[in-house]
Amino acid sequence: MDFGLLLGHAYESFVQELHAHLTANGATVVGASYGFVLRTLDVAAVTTSQLGDRLGITAQGAAKIVDDMVAAGYVERRPDPADGRAKRLYLSPEGRELLDRVRAFHADFERRLAERLGAENVATTREVLSRVVATTSDSTRLFRSV
Repeated sequence: MDFGLLLGHAYESFVQELHAHLTANGATVVGASYGFVLRTLDVAAVTTSQLGDRLGITAQGAAKIVDDMVAAGYVERRPDPADGRAKRLYLSPEGRELLDRVRAFHADFERRLAERLGAENVATTREVLSRVVATTSDSTRLFRSV
């Protein structure tokens, strides 16, 4: 199988398991960008335009994601204290809880993978993937704040 397909299938398997875990624990099914949004807002409150820049998408695309996350109860819009016309995005308590669940799942997934495949293999895979991300042009945009 081609390398790109292997990466894609591995990622899809991970995402399916994550969504099943979250759904089983009462979370609203999350979109593909939710994790990046949660981690970005955990670091700092940003505007929708700033979020779009960090995700590498348009402000309109970011607004759609934010609208969905606000509707699901994970994100709150609040007035920007420095600019009354702007809104800043914050994690709601439910958003923080979701982020905690996601982080716990990630750690557990990696632990279980190490049990099945060996800790050294998982550490090597992590190192290789980290180097791929670090050396791929513009791929770090999604990882600036996470």
